[in-house]
Amino acid sequence: MNKPSSVQNKKVAATYISELPSSTLPSPHSSLTEQQQAKGTDQPSRKRQSKNKSLLGGGKLWLPLGSGILFVALWQIEVFHKIFDLKKYQLPLPSAIASSIQENWSLLLSYTGYTLAEAVLGMVIGSLFGFIIALIATASPRWGAGSLTLVAALNAVPIVALAPIMNLWFGDGIGSRIAIVTATTMAAMALNAYKGMSSVDPLALDLMHSYAANKGKVFRYLRMQHSLPYVFTALKINTTASMIGAIVGEFFFSSQGLGYLLSNSIKIAKMPLGWSCIVLAAIAGIIFYMVVERLEKVCIRWHPSQRT
Repeated sequence: MNKPSSVQNKKVAATYISELPSSTLPSPHSSLTEQQQAKGTDQPSRKRQSKNKSLLGGGKLWLPLGSGILFVALWQIEVFHKIFDLKKYQLPLPSAIASSIQENWSLLLSYTGYTLAEAVLGMVIGSLFGFIIALIATASPRWGAGSLTLVAALNAVPIVALAPIMNLWFGDGIGSRIAIVTATTMAAMALNAYKGMSSVDPLALDLMHSYAANKGKVFRYLRMQHSLPYVFTALKINTTASMIGAIVGEFFFSSQGLGYLLSNSIKIAKMPLGWSCIVLAAIAGIIFYMVVERLEKVCIRWHPSQRT
């Protein structure tokens, strides 16, 4: 019995297909049409998502800005003076503070740069020391636990107690305030970085060991990478702590800086000038924080917290 040839098979198939109703036959353009319809339905949803994101982004900007404008307006019309029974010399009006900033702009700008330099240098040194302590604590838990305890104890010491000691050790120049900021920023970095390096997924560790990775490579490619979000959290905490440490340190032993000018302004009852120092210190702290936040977005794009 002869087997059917390929030509015969093709003829049978063509005959079978021709007998089928036209509604059951797939259109040659059906897949393309479906893709176009899917794209058409996706486009409005994407537009809605982008619109929602823009609205959320606008809310993040306009809500605090509107709240700030409302707060300043209530302050200007003396609402807070009536609530707390304050006089204008106790709480100057925003217009008086703005006039003081304008009159003393060059002095305030110079002192803001001096205080910001103390805060940045102290935070960098303190964060570096804290990260090194976290590395030691992770590599040698037996010895590292004691170092973390000492750092936490140092952080519990008030700045007003550290200022005279640092002034005695480093003199009355900028070094003493940098030392104060260094001491106040070590603990946050040490504890956060240690948490990041010690809370690695055990499955990831097993994978590195299966690749015969030594301890150095595990630290470099796994532990340090995993600790980056914790490190940037500590840096953002330290931006505010460093400004506080620098300004409070200038209260005691300094011949320039916002803390020095603020202290002297209060002593001679120049309250608008004192509040000008507070305003510029707040602006400098916000800019410092935003710079660190921007660095975080650039350095850890892969982290889920940066995908929203």
